Amino acid sequence: MQAIPRRETVDLAAYPDLIVVILGFKLRRWRALPAMMRIGRGLADIKKNPPDGLLAEDGMLFGWNHVGFRQYWRDLPSLEAFTRSAPHSHWWRDFLKDPQGAGFWHEAYSARGIEAVYVNLPGQRLGLGMFAPVAEPVGALLTARQRLHAHAGAEG
Repeated sequence: MQAIPRRETVDLAAYPDLIVVILGFKLRRWRALPAMMRIGRGLADIKKNPPDGLLAEDGMLFGWNHVGFRQYWRDLPSLEAFTRSAPHSHWWRDFLKDPQGAGFWHEAYSARGIEAVYVNLPGQRLGLGMFAPVAEPVGALLTARQRLHAHAGAEG
């Protein structure tokens, strides 16, 4: 007799401000390989010493040259505090100065809205960018917080 598969779900009542971030790092040129390795070391450090508010993280492989991570954050202030402090802020500043042939993207999802940013991926549409119009991240779309609020407000 075959066992009936057990179905389960999760109770997210204790996480009303949960943020799910999916991010990817794509090698566009071979010279991006050292940058990807640095990101890997940084993410390993985060796994060893998780920042306040990071509930869980797991990795994924989109292709031989495209790795990704899914992170679950308690709330937006925790995520913002992490992104604005070292080591993340240093990596981001350096990456924006010279992406070394790599592309980076992230998408953030919450009950309050969805937002995304894509860096150094010209002509390559990923995730939400595969169907939604692309816009410059300026003005009301400059920061993740602003994009989350702008998209949530667009509903009604």
